[in-house]
Order: sequence, then structure tokens, then C-alpha cells
Amino acid sequence: MFDEDGSLDPTLKFLLYTVIALAVGKMIWEWLTEDLSRLITEDLWGLIADHPWLTGLVLAGGLTMLILLGTILSSRPGTSMYVSPDDASAAQVGNVVEPEVLTFRMKQLAALTATGFEQACADLLVRDGFRRPLRVGGAGDLGVDVTARDDEDRLLILQCKQYQNPVGSGHVQKFNGTARPHHGADIPIMIAFNGFTQPAIDFARHHRLILVGRPELKKWAHGQHLYDVIGIQNATL
Repeated sequence: MFDEDGSLDPTLKFLLYTVIALAVGKMIWEWLTEDLSRLITEDLWGLIADHPWLTGLVLAGGLTMLILLGTILSSRPGTSMYVSPDDASAAQVGNVVEPEVLTFRMKQLAALTATGFEQACADLLVRDGFRRPLRVGGAGDLGVDVTARDDEDRLLILQCKQYQNPVGSGHVQKFNGTARPHHGADIPIMIAFNGFTQPAIDFARHHRLILVGRPELKKWAHGQHLYDVIGIQNATL
């Protein structure tokens, strides 16, 4: 008779509404065609006496309609409704806006100035949770453009090259001469927008310098953590 949600079976609901419609139609018709007092004293009470089950169905249908009307009115906008704590929590979670993760497209990086490229690298360090990222590049920087520290207090020294051509061995050698001896870098990293020549790669490997070429830079710029890109373990990762 009732569905799992407590509502009346659709077939029975249809039959009930049909009976109600017929009964109401008959009453209206007799109201319009016969004397009102006779309708009330004779026909209506006669109908109730002769058809008690039909009368019960009509009354039940009327009660159902009143309940439905009350439900519709209570759900109108502006009507106060009880919201359980679980529902409220779910609504709050559903409306939380996740913060956007900083990313760059390679075209964006290519359009930056040299200073802007250095600042973008510093901003990516901020995104990855490094401490005190600082852009210090400029004249007389002695091979350091950005500095930062990780959660294990290791010092990162970054040199950022936005050259149109691959960076050659001479630039890598100069960086090697200052990164550790002069700046005390624990993790010296050289970043080249268009990669490195093979001699530069060989020199960096021999002197334990970390090179971030175009493929690695793209992964970093697109949201991957720097240490994941260069393969360094960090206790907080």
C-alpha cells in the first residue's frame, strides 16, 4: 500500500483521486441543479448512509490533500525549516572552495622578463612550502637568483636562466664556483628554460649540481613539487 519512503502507492493514489474527483463532481452538479437544503438533508446523508466506504475514502482523500497542501506551503522560500547538524555540516563542506594551486604555462614563463622569471621560480617555492624564499638576482649576485630553505633547514641556491638556447658548460662552471664555496648551498639548482648542452650536463653530474631543464621545469610549473621533480627526499613529503 505504501512505498519504502512512506508515500502512497501510485495506483492507489490514482484511484483515490479519481473517487474524490467523482464525488466532488457529483456534489457540485447536484448543488447547481437541485435545492441546497434537500441536497444536504437527503442526498448527502443518504450518500453517506448508503456508501460508508466511499464516504471514508472521500474523507481520507480530503485529509491527504490538506496534508499535501500544508507540505507545499511549508516548503516555500522564506519558511524556516529545521536542519540537522549533519545536514548543516554537509552543506558547509559542499560549499568549501578549494584554494587554487599556483601554476604556470610554459608560454607564460617565456613571456616574462628575466626578473619576472626569477620571481616566478620564487613563487613556486612558496607554493611548495619552502621557507623564506627570496629573489636576490641582479648585478653582482655572484650566481644566486633565488634562495630558500626546506623543512630540514637545507639551503637552496637557485640560478634561473631564461635563455632562448640551451645553457652551456661555461655558465654551469661559474655557478659551481660560487654556489657551495661562496653561498654555502646545500642544494645548488640551476634552472634553464630551454635546457642544457651535453657538456654542461656532464659537468653538473660530475660536481653534483642539480639541473632543471625544460621537461623538469614544465612539471614543476604545472604543479608538481620541486623535490618530486628532481628526486630529493624530504621528511615532510
